[in-house]
Amino acid sequence: MLITKEVYDAYVALLHHELIPALGCTEPIAIALAAAKAREVLGEFPDSITVSCSGNIVKNVKSVTVPNSGGLQGIDVAATLGAVGGISEKQLEVLSEITSEHQRMTKVLVASDFCHVKLAEGVENLFISIIAKKGKHCSLVEIHGSHTNITKVMKDGVTLFDVPIGETNEEHIDDYKGLLETHAIYDFARQVKIEDVKDIIQRQIVLNTAIADEGLRGEYGIGIGKTMLKYSQSSDVRVRACARAAAGSDARMGGCSMPVVINSGSGNQGMTVSLPVIEYAKELICSQETLIRALVLANLIAFLQKRYIGNLSAFCGAVCAATGAASGIAFLYGGKYEDISNTITNTLANIGGIVCDGAKASCAAKIASALDAAIFAFLLGMKEGRAFQNGDGLVKETADMTIQSVGRMGREGMRCTDIEILNIMLGK
Repeated sequence: MLITKEVYDAYVALLHHELIPALGCTEPIAIALAAAKAREVLGEFPDSITVSCSGNIVKNVKSVTVPNSGGLQGIDVAATLGAVGGISEKQLEVLSEITSEHQRMTKVLVASDFCHVKLAEGVENLFISIIAKKGKHCSLVEIHGSHTNITKVMKDGVTLFDVPIGETNEEHIDDYKGLLETHAIYDFARQVKIEDVKDIIQRQIVLNTAIADEGLRGEYGIGIGKTMLKYSQSSDVRVRACARAAAGSDARMGGCSMPVVINSGSGNQGMTVSLPVIEYAKELICSQETLIRALVLANLIAFLQKRYIGNLSAFCGAVCAATGAASGIAFLYGGKYEDISNTITNTLANIGGIVCDGAKASCAAKIASALDAAIFAFLLGMKEGRAFQNGDGLVKETADMTIQSVGRMGREGMRCTDIEILNIMLGK
């Protein structure tokens, strides 16, 4: 079917808005962004900073290495490094110009009483507040909803910028996400003018391929990607697809300073949704245009799922990204709408429920497992023509209805799970 101009423009806008580069795990980077902005608003380097974060931010910063920090971890490190050398206008690449002197100064400040960290309760899943003080002067910066969505800026008690809680600085993006639907995504991927999406998709290919290569070269995490290739047949494209995505995560979670193009606010999801599709395209010797169309579909299918779950929850985002990747692989094989639907349904019926216990080295293993299951779902759904049916657990009549039911489970049903995961991680 023909895509309306409204849907076409919305999908192009979503891809341009969401597929952006980020240096390092996006939760510590968001903290660094807020801290850099707070220092800039203050107009001088602060005597102290106070960081208040939602539980999901705490969970995703606790065990991941902050990029360009010299191997350090923690909320205090991310905030202090952002205050010391961050440049807020660079957004998710806020730490891209950190120097060795910035690292030295950060280590000294973290060892002092410079940064205070608090758990913010009764806020949404993605919430960061930073107060910077210098003598009698202070500044405040808040982020909520998405990693770069600064919603409040104050200096010395005067509000410079404020978006009421419950609203967003990106309302048009939420409207665009409301137009996402599986059949429309499939049709859009087939009809989109390549010149409208080529640059952003090509950037995803180049940056995410580069960090996967680095993950396979270097020593990061516990080496999930390298280990998979070591003990498997490298001629198996399925293994290579999973291993390269895992290797990218090995590097990213291990503090590699190379940028990646994210999906749904996550670098891990950005790599998971793209690298397997790229690897399969090489295997099939697909044209560049076919690869671009497949990645357009894969990214949008991932966006569709996260629309119902939210950027941060107890539901592992690798599942959504892997579902998108397998859908993109089906597209490469000439899959029709029914094949895409079967792939989505089979994936979510199998692994819709892996929990997120924060950003850390084991994310690479979850990515590998999710992708292996998603590729099997593609084989079952497209090659064998088989799919789980309405009534099989959370499976509903259509792929979209199944996405909604799994999304409800992830957003509403796993709230208590999210709290308990955080309590366990904090030793409560």
